[in-house]
Amino acid sequence: MELKVEFGDIRIDKYLKDKTDYSREYLTDMIKNGSILVNNKIVKPSYKVKSNDIIYLDENYKKEQDLKETPMDLHIVYEDDDIMVIDKPSGLVVHPGAGNHNNTLVNGLKYYTDNLSNVGGDERVGIVHRLDKDTSGLMLVAKSNKAHEILADDFKNKRVYREYYALLRGNFPSATGHIDAPIGRSKKHFNKMEVREGGKEARTNLKVLKRYNDYTLVSLVLETGRTHQIRVHLSYIGYPVFNDPVYGQEVIPNFGQFLHSKVLRFTHPITKEKMEFESELPKTFSDFLKSLD
Repeated sequence: MELKVEFGDIRIDKYLKDKTDYSREYLTDMIKNGSILVNNKIVKPSYKVKSNDIIYLDENYKKEQDLKETPMDLHIVYEDDDIMVIDKPSGLVVHPGAGNHNNTLVNGLKYYTDNLSNVGGDERVGIVHRLDKDTSGLMLVAKSNKAHEILADDFKNKRVYREYYALLRGNFPSATGHIDAPIGRSKKHFNKMEVREGGKEARTNLKVLKRYNDYTLVSLVLETGRTHQIRVHLSYIGYPVFNDPVYGQEVIPNFGQFLHSKVLRFTHPITKEKMEFESELPKTFSDFLKSLD
């Protein structure tokens, strides 16, 4: 993660606490361990940032502590010696991060089995790709390192097909759509992404499935995999995902955006078998659609 300081004369630990989701204590540990650099140099927690300083944070840093194995009711759609397909509920964070170290999918996976790939490190065992906390649906998990490496390459080279269903606010005017707009981290709100010049290329394909009075149910296929891509793109064109607490407006509490990883199609990394899975919409999502009918 890289940040450019807009205004200076503030201690770096305090400055970063306001700009990130990390606690000041955690940031201090990162600074002392050389995981935060300023202009490519190690600094002390008391260092006062200056305008135009470039701060680098190593997001792979982890504070030395044991990762708990947490009992969890995992919805396992498929499993063999090398992979698992999980149907993730809305509200479940995929891997440990700032403020949540013990109640993530990774904690549940570690409780369930010792056979998980460790390519991504202890805090991301088995995780080849991720879904946002409040996005539900299908996810691939690697149990062996060989499977992980092959699947990572498949994702990178767009050999894994993922189709999402989303309910949009408003009546989308066309039967299909293609959004091609670069995405980068917001300069005003560090926990958000935005369409902006200088961002990474991002392309999303959209197809209308059903129209309601003030909503549109669509399927979405990504050509790229940027953070929050679907949510950012749809908000950008004026049709945000319904109930999105970050890029839209939350109406139904304790659920999150109506965005679901519906279809997952890929080649098994070891057996080379063609595999396809489909997930039912969460009850909150499907019940709301019925109420619109």
